[in-house]
Amino acid sequence: MRTPLPSLEGVAEWINGKPKAEELRGFSVLVHFWSITCHLCHNAAEQLKIWRERFEKEGMIFIAIHQPRSEAELDIEAVRKDAREQMLFTQPCAIDNEHTIVDRFQNDFVPSYYVFNRAHELRHFQAGDKGHDRLEAAIARVISEPAEDEVLQ
Repeated sequence: MRTPLPSLEGVAEWINGKPKAEELRGFSVLVHFWSITCHLCHNAAEQLKIWRERFEKEGMIFIAIHQPRSEAELDIEAVRKDAREQMLFTQPCAIDNEHTIVDRFQNDFVPSYYVFNRAHELRHFQAGDKGHDRLEAAIARVISEPAEDEVLQ
């Protein structure tokens, strides 16, 4: 916990735009790893969409990272289609075929969720399809935390 948000640089393909560091500053961030062949990821897609629609209004930025688990998952067009049509992503989504971001996060699981506060410190990690109530509570908690400049006043 409290480790900094790893860099999101170095990925050649982004869907729905590439997030810029200056655009993330001052916002809580949820980084979500998924895979096109992960049925648990697809089962959670609707819940993720609900959270995104609810919590984006409150200052949470959502970023998805496609983590290929086999050679068959390296097809960029298939990932793009799945992200838009099945996962219903409107948030930035990295197609991390080289595992650049995956390695920085040392992520081993899909789905997995990393919740960072406004100072971009890790406040919650969760993997798998269970415990969505804990994940939702973690998102709500980091959104309600005061920003660093609010604490100093």
